[in-house]
Amino acid sequence: MVKKKLFIAIFIMFVLVIFSGCSSTGMYVTMNQTHVELSKPNFKIKAVNVGGEAEISYIIGVSYSIGAITECLGLIGMGDIGSLYTTAINNLWKNYEKKYGPIINQKLALTNVRYDTDILNLGVYTRLKLKVCADVIEFSE
Repeated sequence: MVKKKLFIAIFIMFVLVIFSGCSSTGMYVTMNQTHVELSKPNFKIKAVNVGGEAEISYIIGVSYSIGAITECLGLIGMGDIGSLYTTAINNLWKNYEKKYGPIINQKLALTNVRYDTDILNLGVYTRLKLKVCADVIEFSE
């Protein structure tokens, strides 16, 4: 009787651990979009193909891709397990500033934004890397 109760308690704890793991998606899907028409010559291209990336790793996890959506599920997160999209965009702007200077007080926008993901599954270890590339334009008065 005691063995049965112990088994049930361990099984419940195992199920709770499995379903309380972490999850991350490698795609940013937004419903809010700003439409900017680039028909007037009131802008210039400041940089082409500026990139930033972010990655997340898990022990006891799996990454998979279904169409345009890439997801990563795991139990034990390694390193920073924040928002991949936000980290990648922040890194894109940092890379821009290293080459072209500060972005403060400039009228900049990203255009031709492209996403790419890289997945690595090794049984007990999984890694998802998100790369964001874009062109940067500056609007004039």
